[in-house]
Amino acid sequence: MDTATPDSARLAFRDATEADVPALVALIESAYRGDSSRTDWTTEADILQGQRTDEQGVRDVIGAPASRLLAVERGGELVACCQLEHRGDAAYFGMFAVRPGLQGGGLGKLIIAEAERAAKESWGVGEMHMTVIPVRDDLIAWYERRGYRRTGALTPFPYGDERFGIPQRDDLAFELLVKTI
Repeated sequence: MDTATPDSARLAFRDATEADVPALVALIESAYRGDSSRTDWTTEADILQGQRTDEQGVRDVIGAPASRLLAVERGGELVACCQLEHRGDAAYFGMFAVRPGLQGGGLGKLIIAEAERAAKESWGVGEMHMTVIPVRDDLIAWYERRGYRRTGALTPFPYGDERFGIPQRDDLAFELLVKTI
């Protein structure tokens, strides 16, 4: 699907492939970890260090049944991605990354709207679920402006599993956010 962005460029959404894995890992890491992530507001660099994902984690999402990893391109260049996973009456939204330097320009709003549309169309689901680290107030507020609501349902952060990063705090968890779509 092509969608007009605020700067009149076109976005193309497609299912990611094995050939996309290295570029997707680089995109996700740049949006969440390290100095490049500090240029925009989605960084987790102050609460988590180490990796956000790795090539195997991205391959697992691409290859999982009832899962899609959408690659988002503008002018043939990868600018964002997101995961959609069918989970019964809901879809799960995750692995959302927009290239640093492009955040704050409206791309995220368009991408999440397309993800919601695609999940509803593909699987007939009525809700979109996601998990967010509760200390990420600005990010949660952004999702709330998109219609997501906090549930208070928490799952523990996987301390000790460096595939998810190296926590810089001892109070991390994941909170479920839900939106009717």
